[in-house]
Amino acid sequence: ICKDGWNSGTLYTMEETSREAVATAVQRVAGMLQRSDQLDKVEQYRRREARKKASVEARLKAAIQSQLDGVRTGLTQLHSALLDVKDIQSSLADVSKDWRQSINTIENLKDVKDAVVQHSQLAAAVENLKNIFSVPEIVAETRQLIEQAELLQAHRKLMELECSRDDLMYEQYRMDSKNTSDMNLISIYFEDVQGLSDELAKQLWMVLQRSMVTVRRDPTMLVSVVRIIEREEKIDRRMVDRKKQTAFIPPGRPKRWKDKMFEVLEGTVSTRIEGTQAVTRETDKMWLVRLLEITRKYVLDDLIVVKNLMVQCFPPHYNTFNRFFILYHNAVSSRVKELAAEDLEANEIVSLLTWVLNTYKSVEMMGHPELCSECDIHQLEPLLPKDVVDDLLSKYVKTFTSNITGWLRKALETDKKDWQKETEPEADQDGYYQTTLPAIVFQMFEQNLQVAAQIDGDFKEQVLKLCLKQMTSFLVRYREEAVAYKEEHLKNRQLPQCYVQYMIAIINNCQTFKESINSLKRKYSQSSEPTDSDAAIERTLNEVAKEGCQFLLDEVFLDLESHLNELLTRKWLTGSHAVDTICVTVEDYFNDFNKIKKPFNQEMTSEALRRVVVEYIKAVMLKRMTFKNADERKEGAERMIKEADQFKFLFKKLAGEDTDRLCGAIAAIAEVFKLTDPTLLFLEVTTLVSKYPDIREEHIQALLSVRGDASREMRQMIIGTLSENKLSYTSATQPVFKDIAVLHCLKLYRK
Repeated sequence: ICKDGWNSGTLYTMEETSREAVATAVQRVAGMLQRSDQLDKVEQYRRREARKKASVEARLKAAIQSQLDGVRTGLTQLHSALLDVKDIQSSLADVSKDWRQSINTIENLKDVKDAVVQHSQLAAAVENLKNIFSVPEIVAETRQLIEQAELLQAHRKLMELECSRDDLMYEQYRMDSKNTSDMNLISIYFEDVQGLSDELAKQLWMVLQRSMVTVRRDPTMLVSVVRIIEREEKIDRRMVDRKKQTAFIPPGRPKRWKDKMFEVLEGTVSTRIEGTQAVTRETDKMWLVRLLEITRKYVLDDLIVVKNLMVQCFPPHYNTFNRFFILYHNAVSSRVKELAAEDLEANEIVSLLTWVLNTYKSVEMMGHPELCSECDIHQLEPLLPKDVVDDLLSKYVKTFTSNITGWLRKALETDKKDWQKETEPEADQDGYYQTTLPAIVFQMFEQNLQVAAQIDGDFKEQVLKLCLKQMTSFLVRYREEAVAYKEEHLKNRQLPQCYVQYMIAIINNCQTFKESINSLKRKYSQSSEPTDSDAAIERTLNEVAKEGCQFLLDEVFLDLESHLNELLTRKWLTGSHAVDTICVTVEDYFNDFNKIKKPFNQEMTSEALRRVVVEYIKAVMLKRMTFKNADERKEGAERMIKEADQFKFLFKKLAGEDTDRLCGAIAAIAEVFKLTDPTLLFLEVTTLVSKYPDIREEHIQALLSVRGDASREMRQMIIGTLSENKLSYTSATQPVFKDIAVLHCLKLYRK
C-alpha cells in the first residue's frame, strides 16, 4: 500500500493506461502527419485537439459536481431524519407518562360502570316486559300465519320473539355469564321459538324447491322468501359482530339460511336433471337419444325462465343467472359422467359424445341466443374430463375396428359368391364391368366417418386413418381371393362361365377403390400429406390390378399355346395360319378387355404386344427348324416381316400407340435371316445389336444357328468382335430379349 492510500496494483494500472494513451496519441499524430503537405495543418490539428480536451474536461467536472451535490443532499436528509426520530422519542415518553397517571382515574370509575350495566338490564326488562307476558299468544299467531303461507308476517312475529329472547339472554350474560340456571330458564320459556323457526324454514325450502313453478304462478311468494332470508343474513352478521366483542351469541345463530337456500336450489336442479330419464335400453333402443333431448329441453327452458323471471326475484348481487347457469352445468356434468360409466354400446357412445362435445354448447342449448348474452359458454369446464372422453373414444374405436373387420369380411364373401354367377357382372354408365364391393365398402366408411365428424375433427381424422388401415388389410385379402379365383379356374377352364368378365370387374374395382379413397380424403381429411397407409393401399391396388391383367393374358396365351408352338416350324414355313389365328384370338379377347378401365387397359394392351413378340422370338431361339438354303431363308424372313406387320397393325388398332420398336425386333431378326451374302453378316448382326442392346451372346448364337449357313469360325468371330465392342442399354430403353430365357439358348450353343 502506498503512503497516500492507493494500492500498488491500482497505480500500476493507471501507469499502464497512461502509457497506452501516449502510444495511441503518437499513433494518431503519426497518422495525421504522414505527408509533408500535412505539416501546414499542424496548428489546425492542435486547436482541434485542444477543443476536444477542453470538452472532455468540462464533462468530467460536470459529472463530479453532480455526484458531490447528490452526496450533500443525502447528508442533509439524514440529519433531518435524526431530528425527527428524537422528536418522536420525546413524544412517546410524554404519552407513557400520561397513561400511567390515568390508571388510577379509570379504577375510580368502576362503580359507575356497574351502575350503567344494571340500568341497561333493567331498561331491557321493562322494554320486553309486554312481549315476555305475550309470548304464548305471539307463538300461536306466528304458527297460524305460517300455516296460511303468510310468510313475511310470520317472520316479523318470529323476529319479535327472537329479539326479546336474545336481549334477555344477553343482559343475563352481561350480569352473570356463569349463571346457567337463569339462562336455561329463559331458554325453556322461549323454547317454542326455535320450533317456529324450523317450521318457517321448512316452508321456505318448499317454495325454493318448487321455484321454477312458483316463479311462473306467483313470483311474489319467491320474493318474500328471498326477503326473509336477507333479513336473517343481516341478523346473523350483527350477532357474529357482537360475539367478537362480548363472546355472547344467541342459540341457533348464525342460521346461515342463505347458504341453505343455495343448497336447496342445487338439490332442486340436480333432481330435475336426474328425473329426465323416462325409458331404459330394455324398453327403447333410442333411450339415450331421448334422454339427452329431454335434458336439453329442460335445461334450456329452465334457464330462459331464470333469465326472464327469476333474476327479478333476487337481489342483483346474487348474480342469479350465472349462479343457476353453473348449477345446471354441474348437474348435467354429473349426469353425463354417470351415463359414461355405464356399459354403452358403440352407437350410444357416439350419441353421448356428440351431445357433450357439440350439442351442449351449440345454439340449441347453452349457446342459445337468449342465454349467450348473459354468460360466456367458453368459460365453462368440460362436461366430461378428457380422460373419460378418451376412454369412450378408445372403446368406440375398439368396437368399430371389430365391426368393420367383420363387415369387410362379409362384403368380400358376398362378392366372391357373385364371381361364380353364370351372368356377366353389371357395367357402370361408361360400360365398364364392376361389382358392388367398392360401393358397399365405402358406404360403410362414409357412414362411420359422418358419425365421427359429429363428435370431433381430430376424431374424424383418427377414424379415417383407421378406415384406411383396415382397407390395407382388406386389400391384401382381396388380392389373395383373386389369386385363388384364378387358380380354381385353371383346374377347369370352363368354370366359372364368366371368369374373364369378373376378373375384369376385379381389375376395375381397383380403380374405383383409388377414386373412392381420394374422395374420402378430400371430404374428411384436412391434411394433404400422404401416409404410410396411402402408399400401402396404392401399392396393393396396383398389384391386384397388374396380377388381374396378367391372369387374363395367361388365359389368352393358354388358348394361343398350340398356335405359338407352330411358329418357326416346317409347318409354319410351308403356309401355316398360326399368326392369323393368334391375331383373331387376341382381337376377340380384347373386345372384352375394352371393358377394363384406364390406365389398366392400356398397360394390358402393351403387355399383350410384348408377350406376343417375346413368344415369337422365343420360337426363333428354340431352334424348331434350321433354314436349309437361301430360298428358305428368304421365304422365312419375308413371312416374319409380314407377320410383324400383322402384329403392328393389330396392336396399333387396339392401343392406338406406337408399336414399331417391339414388332421391329421380329423384322430385324428377319433381316439377319434374309441376308444372302455371309460376309456381310457381321454388319447385319451389329445393326441388330445397336437397335436392341439387351440382346445377349446366346441369342446371337441361336440366330446364327437357325440361319444354317454360318460356320463355327464365323460365329466365334462375330461373337468375339461384339464382345469387345459391347453396348450397354439404359433402363429407359424397353427391353425385348431380356425376358427370353437363356437356358434354351445355351442348349443351342452346345449343339
